[in-house]
Amino acid sequence: MVIAERTADAALKALRQTLKHSRTAELRMDWLSSSAEISRLIMRLNVDRKKACVIATMRRRAAGGRYSGGLHEQMSWLRLAAESGCAWCDVEVESAERLDKFGLDELRQVGARAMISFHDFRGTPRDLKTVVRRLGRCGGDAIKIAAQARTIEDSARVLALAQRKRNVVAVPMGEVGLPARVLALRAGSALAYAAADQATAPGQLSADEMRGMYRAEKLDRRTSVYAVIGNPIAHSLSPMMHNVAFAARKVNAVMLPFHVTDLKDFLAACPKFGVKGFAITLPHKQTIIRHLDGCDPLAAKIGAVNTVVVRGNGKLYGYNTDYVGVLRALSSRVELKGSRVLLLGAGGAARAAAFALVEAGALVSICARRDAQSAALARDAGCEAISRAKLKGDFFDAIVNSTPLGLRESDASPLRANELNCRVVMDMIYRPMRTKLLKLAERRGIETVSGAEMFIAQGIAQWEIWMGERAPAEIMRRATLAALKREEKRAGK
Repeated sequence: MVIAERTADAALKALRQTLKHSRTAELRMDWLSSSAEISRLIMRLNVDRKKACVIATMRRRAAGGRYSGGLHEQMSWLRLAAESGCAWCDVEVESAERLDKFGLDELRQVGARAMISFHDFRGTPRDLKTVVRRLGRCGGDAIKIAAQARTIEDSARVLALAQRKRNVVAVPMGEVGLPARVLALRAGSALAYAAADQATAPGQLSADEMRGMYRAEKLDRRTSVYAVIGNPIAHSLSPMMHNVAFAARKVNAVMLPFHVTDLKDFLAACPKFGVKGFAITLPHKQTIIRHLDGCDPLAAKIGAVNTVVVRGNGKLYGYNTDYVGVLRALSSRVELKGSRVLLLGAGGAARAAAFALVEAGALVSICARRDAQSAALARDAGCEAISRAKLKGDFFDAIVNSTPLGLRESDASPLRANELNCRVVMDMIYRPMRTKLLKLAERRGIETVSGAEMFIAQGIAQWEIWMGERAPAEIMRRATLAALKREEKRAGK
C-alpha cells in the first residue's frame, strides 16, 4: 500500500492505518511538501522491521517523482529513513547509475536493502531484457520495472519478467495495464502496488479494490481468469458482480476489466493471462463473431455475442445472454405477447433485444439514428422499422433504449419527453441507474425499468455458462444494486 501525503502528520497517520491492513507499505517521501516536512517525518518514524516492511522512496523529478533536490541529499534522506527502520529503499536507476560502487552499501550498513527501479510513463520499451540488464548492473538487491502499457501485449511482456527471476517487481501502468497489476503476485512479482489514499501512478487501484473486489493477494497459479472487455470499460460492474459470486461459492477465480481497442491484441494475450472466458460489451459484440471457432445457434442468428467460453484447446465458443436479460427484465412489467414495443438502436444489444422480443410475441418497431440500420435489423429480426418523425403520433406498450446515450452524459437522452408515448420505459444502461431517459419518463408518470435488471439477469446467465452450475443469483443481485445505490448517493442523485 502506497502512502503519498503532503505533511508528516498525515503520512504518519496513514502509515499507522495502513500497517493494520498490510505488512508492507511504501512511503513516498518525495510527495512531502518541504524538507522540513521530510525531516519531521523521519524524526518521528520508528519502524519495527520484525513487524512491518516499509519501503522508503525519494523519487526525483527526472524519474517521474516530485523530489527536486540533488543526488547527495536524496541518498542522505534514504539513509536516515533506513536508520528509522525502513527495510528497503527504492532508488531509481537514474540515481543508482551515478553512485560509486559503495553508494548502496551505506544503506545496507544501517540494515536496509536497495530496490533499483525503472519507470517509463510514455510506453513499454521494446527491449525489456536490456532494461533488466541495466538495472542488474547497479548492484541492488531487487529490481522494479514500471512501464505504461499501450497494449495488452505490453502488460503481458512486463508481467513475464517476474516469471524469470526472483526479486523482480513488475508494474504495468495505465488503464490497459490494470488487469496485469491485479495479477502481478500471481505472475511471480515480488510486490503489487495499491494506493492507501492518493494514487501515485497511472492505473493504480485503491487497496480496497485490490484486496476487496479482486482479492489480489489470494490469487495463485490455479486461479481461473475471466474478463469483461470493452471500450470504455471502467464503468462496468461485471467484475464486482462476478467476483462477489466467486467468493460466495469459494471458486478460485477472478474477473478483470480489459480496456480493449483492438480485439486481436486482447485475443493474442488471452493464453498469456490464462483467460477461461470473457464477457463483451460495446463496441465488440458483433465484431467478435469473426474470431470465434463456434457459436450458439441463437447467438449466431442474432449476430451478436456477449459471452465467450475459452475451451481447453484454446477454441472460442460464443453465446448471447443479453437475450435472457431483456426478457426477464421487461416481462415482469409487460405482457409481451401482442404488445407493441419500440426499440431504440440497432447495435449488438439491440439485435439481442429485437430477436428476444419478437420470439416472445411482441410487435417490435425499430428506430435508429440511421434509417438503413433500422431497416437491416428489422429485416433480420422479422419486425418493422420506424422513423423518428412518426414517434410523436404513435403509442407503444413499452419503449426500450439500447443506445449508449445517457451512459457518458447524464443529461443525454435518445428521446424527448413528448416522444414518450407508452406505458413502460426500459433503459439498457445501468450506470447511472436512473438515466435522463428514465427521469423524463417518471415525470410523465410512466413506469420505468432500470438497465440494472437486465444487467443482473444476463450476468447470472453468463456465470452459469462459465461455471456449469446455478449462480448465487440473490447475492449477485443484492451486491449490484447496493453498489449502484452507493454511487447515486455519492453523486447526490
